[in-house]
Amino acid sequence: MIEPGQPAPDFTLPDHNGEPVSLSSLRGGPVVVYFYPNADTPGCTTQACGVRDHQEDYDARGATVLGISPDPVKKVKKFHDGQELNFKLLADEDHAVAEAWGVWVEKSMYGRTYFGNERTTFVIDENGVVTDVLRKVKPKEHDDLVLGALGTGGIGG
Repeated sequence: MIEPGQPAPDFTLPDHNGEPVSLSSLRGGPVVVYFYPNADTPGCTTQACGVRDHQEDYDARGATVLGISPDPVKKVKKFHDGQELNFKLLADEDHAVAEAWGVWVEKSMYGRTYFGNERTTFVIDENGVVTDVLRKVKPKEHDDLVLGALGTGGIGG
């Protein structure tokens, strides 16, 4: 797991339109990278719509938000367009980025064990250094926690 104070590992992933997005190209302003388990599920929809509805607050802090799931571009696009999202969703279909960031974890539900993204958010400063890591975030609390971290320049993880 990437920790506060560490440089954020760079990546390039396709966005919901299939266009490549590189984390390093966003230096110069804060970036919020949030990993979510699965597009178009109740918790992930709540979280994404929260970001959508707080976009002015993110803009006021100069922050770019990126959501990452292991879904293919086609599913990410359907989710993005269906919820009228106003920020980029990225497709990490082979989950290589999630693994590199330490959020591809073993999970269990209804007695079955499987691997997937842990719902984790990273706040990254203008120099590409992680300032906050918010693990196992509850979708309804996500924006308050992230905006608080952006507003104070870090809450210490």
